[in-house]
Amino acid sequence: MSEETVIIGRLGAVYGIKGWLKVNSFTEEPEDIFSYQPWLVGPADKQRELKLTEWRRHSKSYIVKIEGYDLRELSQTLTGQDISVKSDDLPDLESDEYYWRDLIGMQVVNREGYRMGEVTDLMETGSNDVIVVKANLKDGFGKKERLIPFLESQTIDTVDKDSRVITVDWDPSF
Repeated sequence: MSEETVIIGRLGAVYGIKGWLKVNSFTEEPEDIFSYQPWLVGPADKQRELKLTEWRRHSKSYIVKIEGYDLRELSQTLTGQDISVKSDDLPDLESDEYYWRDLIGMQVVNREGYRMGEVTDLMETGSNDVIVVKANLKDGFGKKERLIPFLESQTIDTVDKDSRVITVDWDPSF
């Protein structure tokens, strides 16, 4: 597929004998995964569209029925595969909202103008998200990486999508 895709979940173990599969949702609200259709499943270079025929809540998670996968043996071929959607199918956000993927590659600068590095990853910690910043090669504080809490109006001053710069209130020696 040539279009950019975004992983929104993963197919889990087979449930029962009629081919139902457990679903691990990566969306903010787990049930939102079902509002994105069609699902693209498989490695990026071999993704194929799957059509859901049914889904339901099961215990604390969800299970799905996929068209053409009516037998347990068939559904087992899908376990562990990522669920993606075309990035164009994601909803537009307000100007002060961001998808994590949009923050990757942004430069991080503190209030004093010190260039702290580039965002390489984000992590969920339970209490708040954290940006992983790979420090510049000649970092004046000898840092290779910084973990900065993504707390708007506390550690994050601004996120400029156009210039791809995040300004933070953070001591570069941390």
